[in-house]
Amino acid sequence: MSLTKFKGTKPCTFIVLHRLRMSKQISRALTVSLFSLVLVLTYVKIDSMANPLGQVVNALSDEVMSIRPVQFGFLSELSPSEKAASASGSCALTPSIKLNGTPQQTEGPYFVDKMPNRSDIRSDSSDGSVKKGIPLLLITHVYDVDNGTCVPLSGAKVDIWHTDSQGVYSAVKDMGTSGRNFLRGYQVTDSNGTAEFTTIYPGWYEGRTIHIHDKVRVFNGSETILEWTSQLYFNNSMNQLVHKQAPYSNHGPPQITNEDDIVYSQGSVDGLIDRNSGERLIVNLTKDSVGYIGEFNIVLNADKK
Repeated sequence: MSLTKFKGTKPCTFIVLHRLRMSKQISRALTVSLFSLVLVLTYVKIDSMANPLGQVVNALSDEVMSIRPVQFGFLSELSPSEKAASASGSCALTPSIKLNGTPQQTEGPYFVDKMPNRSDIRSDSSDGSVKKGIPLLLITHVYDVDNGTCVPLSGAKVDIWHTDSQGVYSAVKDMGTSGRNFLRGYQVTDSNGTAEFTTIYPGWYEGRTIHIHDKVRVFNGSETILEWTSQLYFNNSMNQLVHKQAPYSNHGPPQITNEDDIVYSQGSVDGLIDRNSGERLIVNLTKDSVGYIGEFNIVLNADKK
């Protein structure tokens, strides 16, 4: 720096001005350096987090999928026979009655295969005891979609399973019911595609609304060539009414409505319904002299074999 520019300036004044100028330069340099460092660190942070962040999102998605169905597309866990069962269209039962394909829902953790072939599932084979509850005659009609017509599917195996009036399943170790088979069984559909079960109105258990599990399978020898799985529901008002009566009243009123249920409110596992798939799975109930008669139509695609 030339001193001529500051000719006549007192030494102390020159020193002060010099220090001020240097201070501004240093401050500017530090600011630029700090900003650059922030940019570099931000880039490195984002770059290093990109893959782990994706893994976290995927992990969360996997956790959600383990609890509830996805909303769109087939689940990777669905077998070819399960995918084949989904009917995306509708069919005409009569000229004035049309039925939509019935959405599939999660099987749940309590399915047990090779249960008794029986229509009345109230008893337990281990001791002959009979579960108490309001009688329910559940009638399922299974249809195939053939060029827009609902065709009864005969020879299909229909399994159902549900809890007793106190919310307990049979054949579940954690519930103390290993080796028991009450409220489980299967029937084979007749020429009208119908399978009937004499049972009781199911109870509730923590975290779920009242429901009945059902599964339809078609076999070629020992090979499963078609498998449809879902759950059936009842109106909230009926659930409340039933649980005011014995023996249901001992367990108390249902804690969760259909709309608050994580399975009922979500999409179907086959991707046909993006939300509230349970709305299409309500059993049509009528009162009889001893209890209720419930009917439900199951429409699936049995042509893909």
